[in-house]
Amino acid sequence: MKRRKFITLFGGAAAAWPLVARAQQPDRVRRIGVLMGWSETELERSWFAAFIQGLSQLGWADGSNVRIEPHWANGDVERMRALAKELVDSHPDVILSGTTPVTAALQRETSSIPIVFVAVSDPVGAGFIAGLPRPGGNITGFIDIETAMGGKWLEILKEVAPHVTRAAMMFNPDTAPGGGRYFLDSYEAAARSLRVEAGTAPVRSDTEIEAVMNSLVREQAGLIVMTDSFMGVHRATVTALAARNKMPVVYPEPFWARNGGLVAYGSNYQDMFRRAAGYVDRVLRGAKPSDLPVQIPTKFDLVINLKTATALGLTVPPTLLVLADEVLE
Repeated sequence: MKRRKFITLFGGAAAAWPLVARAQQPDRVRRIGVLMGWSETELERSWFAAFIQGLSQLGWADGSNVRIEPHWANGDVERMRALAKELVDSHPDVILSGTTPVTAALQRETSSIPIVFVAVSDPVGAGFIAGLPRPGGNITGFIDIETAMGGKWLEILKEVAPHVTRAAMMFNPDTAPGGGRYFLDSYEAAARSLRVEAGTAPVRSDTEIEAVMNSLVREQAGLIVMTDSFMGVHRATVTALAARNKMPVVYPEPFWARNGGLVAYGSNYQDMFRRAAGYVDRVLRGAKPSDLPVQIPTKFDLVINLKTATALGLTVPPTLLVLADEVLE
């Protein structure tokens, strides 16, 4: 595992592209619809703020030459579908979409309004695009992670908790990439290599999360949380139960470890949202989503919470600490 990133930027496209000429801004106030799959908490607002900041640097000011209309779905698929219809019916110039199920809901409602997604893992498999270099259609955006991460998470779990011989990956089948299958091939391959008995833990409520984690404690198993808007919304439940049950858990995004989780490895969401502003800018200036290559992650963070490790009675190996981007003590 390399420090900061293990996925090579697709074709170096982002670095090589010339900046679009900054033509004089149109007199008409443009409208950007935003539909986020998460809840509106301080964390998610910081991602949205990075997007707003990126737009500002490109000459777009909310309330001046552009109107930005955010909506938050709280990890609820039915709410995503209702908000997607409402947003499309309002006919914005472009839509920023956050998460796979939100993008799927928007795709069902429009094939003409440009959509720039963030935090989608498998846009080809989900049927959003034809391919990364030439998406086709009205959708393009930024992948948050890729399939090999399932194995990486299990490797990290085994490093920080070498006694673990059983593990489960938790996700909501209604909101997780590929219904939960996207990361499982690499996860199961790593399990065979590490001689870990690996299973899955599909959940759809706090009650189910608690029941699964209580069962895993009795089996002395470790847990991996899949990247999933539902799991992000319910993160307080997961981290509290992990602390109460002294369970080693690996999380899919850095914010989990910064909020009490043991260790997290995943892409930097603020960076993705900031980069998404560039694509929205290009669409507003006339570019077609079909001509904008889908971008893959450029920045990954490994965050280790030593305070949590101590509370769990775990000793994080120096080899893992050296690789960490952030160590919380």
